[in-house]
Amino acid sequence: MQKRILFLGGSKFQIPPILYAKKQGHYVITCDYCPENPGHQYADEYHNVSTTDKEAVLELAEKLKIDGIVAYASDPAAPTQAYVGNKLGLPSNPYESVEILSRKDYFRDFLSKHGFLVPRSKSFYRLEEAYEWFDEIEKPIIVKPVDSSGSKGVTKVESKKELAEAFDYALQFSREKKVAVEEFFLRDGYQVAGDGFIVDGKLVFRCWANEHFDKLCNPFVPIGESFPSVMTEYTLCQAQNETQRLLDLLGMKYGALNFDFHYNKNGDFSFLELGPRNGGNLIPEVIKYATGVDLVKYTIDLALGIDCSDLKMKEVGGYYSSYMLHSIDDGIVKEIWYSDEIKNNIIEENIFIQPGDEVKKFDGSNHTLGTMIMKFESMNDMLEKMDNMENYLKIITNDKDKE
Repeated sequence: MQKRILFLGGSKFQIPPILYAKKQGHYVITCDYCPENPGHQYADEYHNVSTTDKEAVLELAEKLKIDGIVAYASDPAAPTQAYVGNKLGLPSNPYESVEILSRKDYFRDFLSKHGFLVPRSKSFYRLEEAYEWFDEIEKPIIVKPVDSSGSKGVTKVESKKELAEAFDYALQFSREKKVAVEEFFLRDGYQVAGDGFIVDGKLVFRCWANEHFDKLCNPFVPIGESFPSVMTEYTLCQAQNETQRLLDLLGMKYGALNFDFHYNKNGDFSFLELGPRNGGNLIPEVIKYATGVDLVKYTIDLALGIDCSDLKMKEVGGYYSSYMLHSIDDGIVKEIWYSDEIKNNIIEENIFIQPGDEVKKFDGSNHTLGTMIMKFESMNDMLEKMDNMENYLKIITNDKDKE
């Protein structure tokens, strides 16, 4: 009998699981408030319902008699997936736990309460309260929305006079209209990204990566992830143990996880985020190249109650990365320039722009202009190119005001 599966969202990054579900013969339904999203064209049915409106999605799911619900690569939709799944008895994690993982204010409070290493952090609806907190904590600080995704609305603040602008900027990306203000965590080495998967309450698979940022553009929005991670065996074990401790405390039982964590100068582990969903930036696709493990398959199978106990840990073989094509300034695209050195590294490429298009400076994942998957000969080759991509690949623009 054909299974009916509801996908919360149809963005370009959500197309792979939709296509997988179709290939398996499932009946695919998508919903969000953006009918122009490209994923909807592959669905059997689309409904214009916001993925953050829990009650509306529940009503839709009941009416359509779905067999599974997926929030792929979407922080805002993850609580809705859990809420609906809990209500309908579909595979899902506790709604309260997913909400904690999806809200920066709830997550920081939970980590602090349970003895995890975490920067001092408080969240505010009003700027005046944030001013008082600013005087109590060490500088610099990070100001960000409590509930945005894709690293949107994040600012590093050095002085009190910068706080108002940063606070207002963060508010623009917050549905709750609430802003987190926390001490800046000075990390040692790369920020760590990657995805994992839980089966029967255990983190049975994880694949961690080095997260890369464009030093010429925005230090808080990732432009790609490279596999494998350069972490030592000690830090790998620490990350595994602390993640499992957190999953146990939250009662998380099933499904995909997206990691962001780092280490301080003493080598101490600290969560930045732990998303209760697959990662964006093509992370599951790169992991499939690097390990052969298809996390898209397991995400869909799990949502439909198919046994996933065959999923086992597998280490990375080779050197792979994702790369998000972006512009370092506002302008009109003149050309996309490739060096001879980088062309042979590209094994998949999907470009969303062409010469003459207007582009924006890369301030969030919504300004991604194309995606690539790359393969390298060595760790040194991979890290050198990913950390200095402006020498190998870039968008050349004209000043739009002069056009």
